[in-house]
This record gives sequence, C-alpha cells and structure tokens, in this order.
Amino acid sequence: MRRLPPLGALRAFEAAARRLSFKGAAEELGLTPTAISHHVRLLEEHCGTMLFRRRPRPLALTPAGERLLPGLRHGFDTFVAALSSLDRTGNDAPLRITSTNAFASRWLVPRLGGWRANHPDVPLSVIGTDRIVDPADFDLAIRYARSPPPHAERALFRDRHYPVCSPSLVAGREPIASPADLGRYPLIQYDWFASDRLSPSWKLWFDTACGAPDPRVIAFSFREEAHAIEAALAGQGITLCSDVVVADELASGALVKAFDFGLPGYAFYPVFAPNHPRREILEAFVRWLRGMAST
Repeated sequence: MRRLPPLGALRAFEAAARRLSFKGAAEELGLTPTAISHHVRLLEEHCGTMLFRRRPRPLALTPAGERLLPGLRHGFDTFVAALSSLDRTGNDAPLRITSTNAFASRWLVPRLGGWRANHPDVPLSVIGTDRIVDPADFDLAIRYARSPPPHAERALFRDRHYPVCSPSLVAGREPIASPADLGRYPLIQYDWFASDRLSPSWKLWFDTACGAPDPRVIAFSFREEAHAIEAALAGQGITLCSDVVVADELASGALVKAFDFGLPGYAFYPVFAPNHPRREILEAFVRWLRGMAST
C-alpha cells in the first residue's frame, strides 16, 4: 500500500517551489500564506527533511526540495492530461483558452473568425481572467509574463506601454511637446503587479521620460485594464496602455499616442502541457496565433 502525504501538501509545495514564494503559491491556489506554510510543514514532516531554506530571504529550495520538485511537476502534468483525456479527446470538445481580460477582449476575440474559418470543427471556449488559472481548467493559456513560465512556447510578441487617448481629448488644444505637458490632462491608471517595481506605471513613465517630474494628477483608477481603455476611448483622459492590447484602436485612429515614448512591458507566452492529448490541435492554434501576431 502506497504511503502518500495529503494531496494539498503536495500541491502547496509544488506551487511554492515553482514560484519560490509562499505568497505567490497562496494566490495561485486560493489559500493564505499561513495555510501554504502549514501544508509544507506537513510534507516536510512526512519526508523527514527540510524542503525550503526560509532564512535568509529570498526563499530557496534545499537539495531535497530540488530533487522532489521535478517529479511532482511531472506528476501533476500527468494528472491533468489523464483527466482531460476522459472527455476531451475528440475535436468536437471546445478547446479552453485562457488569457488576461484585456488581451482576450481587445486582441484575441476580434480575430477568432479567422480560426473558425479554417477550423470549423474545433470550437473554442475563451476564459478571460487576470488570475493564474489552475492547469486543470484550461487547454492552452496565453500567459503575460516578464520571463517564460513553465512549459511556455516561444513568445508571440512583447509589448510596450504608451500614453494613449482619444483624439477628441487633444483636438484643438496646444500640442503635447514634452512629457511634462501630459500633466495638463486627466491621467488614468489601473492596477498592475504590485510586486514588480518595473511595472509600467505613471510614476515610472515620468521618471524615465527625460526625467520629467510626476504631476500625480490621477483622475481615474481602475482594477481592470479594460476599464481604463474604455475611459480613454470615451475621452476621459490619458492612460498607459499596451500597444498590443490596443493595436486595433491605434490602427483605426480610435486611440492615438499622446506622446511617443513607451515603457517595456511583458511578453505573451502560449503555454500547454507537453503531454496534452490534443497537442496537435494546440500546436495548430499556436501557429495560427503567430500568424495573427505577425500581421
């Protein structure tokens, strides 16, 4: 009879070891950092050895933890593939695609007609969410990250974040000749990754753009990037936005760059389990994404 620790302890360790963060693992699994720490302690007691070096920071794996992680990661991937194969082996089952809300609504959804035209027998289920989705809940994820996540394919593209606004906001007014001139307009911001000090915020933009001071005139602040874009489209102010996410609006003239200086953003990585039972059609979807990204 197999003597195994609780599944929750294994999941907590795998997530914490992959992210090297109890807080990150807690966010991914919908638990508290204290609960993650408790699960890891249980697993360490079961194994009879420490799996993490907790001091000094940052968190690091012990040699025992480094040996354990690859086997667990492979095991969870196998679980996902086995469960998916029960009822998702045929092309009549929708492919579950997940991405951020803004990317899904602004970039992916407007282009899905091209996929449908060439693959009418492969329906899609698009899941827009800004949280990290459990691998069991998707077939392919388009991860927005600074560096490649586990099992990532080559990035589709990287973006830059520019100040954008409706042309009606600046029409008939004195031209914006310097970064400081943006302070004459309402600024719109939205939440970014709080742990990333290099996230493209207004403060970083003004600090970087010719050393101009930050006017700190934030008219609207939103949780969702999509809401900030809608506010900019409505002529309510200027927002810093991904040139990938609003590519169509920039091309049509619905939005314009208020100033042609952008901050580097992240990359968009296709991710799916290497042993996925529908790997062939997932690879076809990634090829289609690359074709759309290059146009």
